[in-house]
Amino acid sequence: MVLIAVILATLAAGIGSVWVAALLMRAGWGDGRTGIGPQHLLSFAAGALLATAFMHLLPEAFESQAGAHELFATLLVGLVFFFLLDKAELWHHGHEHGVGPAHDHEHGHGHGHGGDAAHGHAHQDHGHGPGHGHGHGSRSSGGWALLTGDSVHCFGDGILIASAFLADIRLGAIAALAVLAHEVPHHMGDLVVLRQSSGNRRGALVKVSLAGAVTALGGITGYFLVGELQDWLPYFLAIASSSFVYVALADLIPQLQKRLTAMQTFAQIAWLAAGMTVVTLVSGLAHSH
Repeated sequence: MVLIAVILATLAAGIGSVWVAALLMRAGWGDGRTGIGPQHLLSFAAGALLATAFMHLLPEAFESQAGAHELFATLLVGLVFFFLLDKAELWHHGHEHGVGPAHDHEHGHGHGHGGDAAHGHAHQDHGHGPGHGHGHGSRSSGGWALLTGDSVHCFGDGILIASAFLADIRLGAIAALAVLAHEVPHHMGDLVVLRQSSGNRRGALVKVSLAGAVTALGGITGYFLVGELQDWLPYFLAIASSSFVYVALADLIPQLQKRLTAMQTFAQIAWLAAGMTVVTLVSGLAHSH
């Protein structure tokens, strides 16, 4: 009975949060129909990812018995790993399309300077929307880093939900609801990142849903091996944190670093703060329960 409850709750939290995020975006969040454009959601996603790492995952990891030195080392190794993954994807992309270093520099980083009108028109002609250049290698690798971090994070969420269910059925239900609410803003950011990298809405939804489904895997694993895996959970959380920090700082925020009007800059900062605030509030609510 408890195992069935764990499976249902983790599927609802992992995949349900993805579909709630997709429905919100389908209602017009992110495409400009409601006045909320890609830059707003990118700002929101960056804020949500940074807040998730620094206000939720890392504090959770440091509340464990794991040593601070080991956790910081894990965080550093994770950042270096995702940097190397970025490099590997760029190298593969360059060889696949015959792109040299000069070409990478010209197209991979051109979106960082918003004052070039010619580049802006080129971006729109290719369907990337405002502020999204031709950095396919970087965008793709950022997407893989995000999916990797999401999978690790969701696996850890599944273990936490299973642990709560093993303690009390009602506590498990509260934990699952908290995870679902906590993941919605994250998955909105995930969908934005993957849609911008591939242009395939359905593919992005499938990929993020599969990452969300890992929550059920974590729940089943936690149900049977929660005692043994609890010691490793802080390191899983540190790795997930490193992926979110890397994606936010290396992939999302550079796209926001362009010359804008004062009102546009204020909107960016407001959406960045909104992402941080939403995640912090939901995380605080989850911890209070």
